[in-house]
Amino acid sequence: MNDAQGLAAALNILTRDTQFSYVKARAAARKNDQIDRAATKALNADFNPDVDGCESFVMRDGSRCEWISGQRKYVAKASSANPS
Repeated sequence: MNDAQGLAAALNILTRDTQFSYVKARAAARKNDQIDRAATKALNADFNPDVDGCESFVMRDGSRCEWISGQRKYVAKASSANPS
C-alpha cells in the first residue's frame, strides 16, 4: 500500500498543472519500478481518455493507484487480498 500511496502523492502534484494529461501521468508512472505493468495493462484494457480521464495503476503488492475523475486526483487503494 505504501507504493500506491507514494505514486498517488507524486501524480497528484502533477495534476495541479493546467497541462496535465493521461500521457504525462503514464510517463511519470513508468518511472516507478513498483508498478505491475502486466496488471496495469489489463486493468486499463478498455481505457478511453475522453471518458476515463487518466489511467489507474496496479502496484506489485496488489494495491492500486486509482484515478478519481470527479475529483481530478489519484488515491491509493489496498488490494482485496491485503487490506492495509
